[in-house]
Amino acid sequence: MSDKNQTKPPAPPRKFGTFGGVFTPSLLTIVGVIMFLRFSTVVGVAGCWHALLILLAATAITLVTGLSIASIATNMRVKGGGAYYLISRSLGPEFGGVIAVFFFVAQAVAVTLYVVGFTEAIFSAFPGLGLSFRMVATITNALVFVCVYIGAGWTIRLQYGILAVLLLAVLSFFIGAGMAFSPELLRANVDPAWTSDQSFFIIFALFFPAVTGIMAGVNMSGDLKDPSRSIPNGTFAAIGVSVLIYAAITILFAGSMSRADLLGPGFVMKDRAFSGALIYAGVIAATLSSALGSMMGAPRILQAFARDDIFHRLKWFARGSGRSGEPRRAIVLTFLIAQAGVFAGDLDVIAPIITMFFLMTYGTTNLACFFESISHNPSFRPTFRLNHWSVALLGTVACLGVMFLINALWASVAILLASLLYVLIVRAKILVKWGDLDSGLAYQRARNALLRLEIERYHPKNWRPSILTLSGGAYNRIHLADYAAWLTAENGILSIGQIIQGDFDDLLERQREAETILRKFIREEDIAAFPVVVIGENLVGAIQGLLQCHGLGGLRPNTLLVGWSRDPEKSKVFSDILGIAIRMRRSIIVVASKQEEERTLIPDGAINIWWTKDSHGALMLLLGYLLKNNADWRNRPLRILRPMPPKADIHNVAKEMQDMLAEARIEADLVIMPAESPIAAIREAMHPSAVLLAGFEPSEEDATLDLSQLQQTVDLPGDVLLVYNAGDVSLQA
Repeated sequence: MSDKNQTKPPAPPRKFGTFGGVFTPSLLTIVGVIMFLRFSTVVGVAGCWHALLILLAATAITLVTGLSIASIATNMRVKGGGAYYLISRSLGPEFGGVIAVFFFVAQAVAVTLYVVGFTEAIFSAFPGLGLSFRMVATITNALVFVCVYIGAGWTIRLQYGILAVLLLAVLSFFIGAGMAFSPELLRANVDPAWTSDQSFFIIFALFFPAVTGIMAGVNMSGDLKDPSRSIPNGTFAAIGVSVLIYAAITILFAGSMSRADLLGPGFVMKDRAFSGALIYAGVIAATLSSALGSMMGAPRILQAFARDDIFHRLKWFARGSGRSGEPRRAIVLTFLIAQAGVFAGDLDVIAPIITMFFLMTYGTTNLACFFESISHNPSFRPTFRLNHWSVALLGTVACLGVMFLINALWASVAILLASLLYVLIVRAKILVKWGDLDSGLAYQRARNALLRLEIERYHPKNWRPSILTLSGGAYNRIHLADYAAWLTAENGILSIGQIIQGDFDDLLERQREAETILRKFIREEDIAAFPVVVIGENLVGAIQGLLQCHGLGGLRPNTLLVGWSRDPEKSKVFSDILGIAIRMRRSIIVVASKQEEERTLIPDGAINIWWTKDSHGALMLLLGYLLKNNADWRNRPLRILRPMPPKADIHNVAKEMQDMLAEARIEADLVIMPAESPIAAIREAMHPSAVLLAGFEPSEEDATLDLSQLQQTVDLPGDVLLVYNAGDVSLQA
């Protein structure tokens, strides 16, 4: 076959390096519309000294955020999605989803900021233009949309020419302002000139969108050749160059123009430049490039978010077009949001709103780096080492503090909206395919808590049910898992165990499959439990080993829950299992259920407690209380059935029981009954019964159990829970 007939493989998508993919879009966004159109107002109102402080504060936040971005970006294989990808893969889909929505909207509204800035420059350059302001802004927004819709590669190549024009415009201002520089003007413009409706943080909010450009390069993460290298290098280079430019412009503004000129109407920077035409060209180029950068970045955030399928309705935006996977559907939505902004407001209104959104994103980025650092997760091994958890925490607090200092109301609204979105994503119970920070932090918290439990002295007041139930496998004897889950809900720990009898080597693969099935059962039944499957030569030995080894430190099972054995041939094994648990000082719950349905039904009636001995009674009363705390059992009354000891004073017995209940802080009805024929009395008094809890004791001589005596109790109507207290529960605690 000739080469002509062979199918040519598709060309790989074009990728960009540090300069074109990160430095250029970041610098063009930072040195943009705010510098040309609003920075003179910042210097005029705040004065030279406070303007430099505003620049320093804004740069400090962006620098700290840049450090966090560098740490996270050099710790993972970065894909598309920019800040959303970094945060979601660290803090999880909940925080990532919040930032995806906020940052997407912020970037989309930022397009409006730059389009409006461009339109202001056009009207300043051509005051006799016969079109309305909104018409020009709409045409500009449409042109930006078309450029980005064609593809990022063409847009990034266009930015090289824009960067050259921008640098020439800045140089033109440096020359013109340098020639007019006066030390007297500088001294006159050192102090601020605050008015009643202006303050340091209001002016800070006006300026801060200028430095949000550090995310422009991060947003292109999916289009970079080496994101882990390009993102830190390009971001820090853009921050460094832009700070030098802004610091120089601050001093030149203050030293070359009077306060009245700085605060006057018109295009102030043009009036002092060597060539006004270059300034016009610069602001037009800068605003267009910034609009292009935001129009490119916002859709990539939405596309990455949609691909993670957090909200299924957004899946439509996940599809890419062309060999580079351009997010054209998301580009259309970005255009529509930007156009809505064009109709809604002006530059001074839009800037503070964008500031809130970006501060939220920056704060969460720093929070992600902080948690990654303190989790001590071995997987957090960033190649960028020039950062510390305290710096990331400081960045988080600074972002949050500045939000409230700018506008406490809007900051509260932003946080409330973020919280609602977070709860919405949490309730969706997203199962992610990546390892996020939650698991790392959970492990670290569990480790610290276990070590603390290990050194603290046990007290009966802190007793909680830690139940190991032997269900015989997933979907077998579901009533055992149901009762165990009810007794541990929100209060204890439940392990569902399965024993596989046979040779270890032969059954190892079966053990893995059984644990997978058991884990699936737990998830489908929505039970808060841990699966455990062990292999043993015989049932008794396997359970003995399981009781010895399962659990860790203070979280070892203190209670064994099993089902009542109705098979006479297995009575010896059943008795041996209970005897092992007793000798190992584990409490025991034996569930004797009459139900044959797949689900455990809760009949009408009371939670009856057959009180024969105070030690067992204490555990049974506590278990009854825990059972009643479940929503399914809440309407079932708790009732104590107390046999009357021979020759006992009924009033004294009743008072003792009432005092005990008051001291235990548990509400329960009390039924005093004769003790001559207890089974008959219980059968009559327990009706109607949802469940009966009854204590049992081994023989004092050889610690064996008389199962025939227990059978009489098991034969009582309804479900019966036989309870043995190992002695670590006290109602007086």
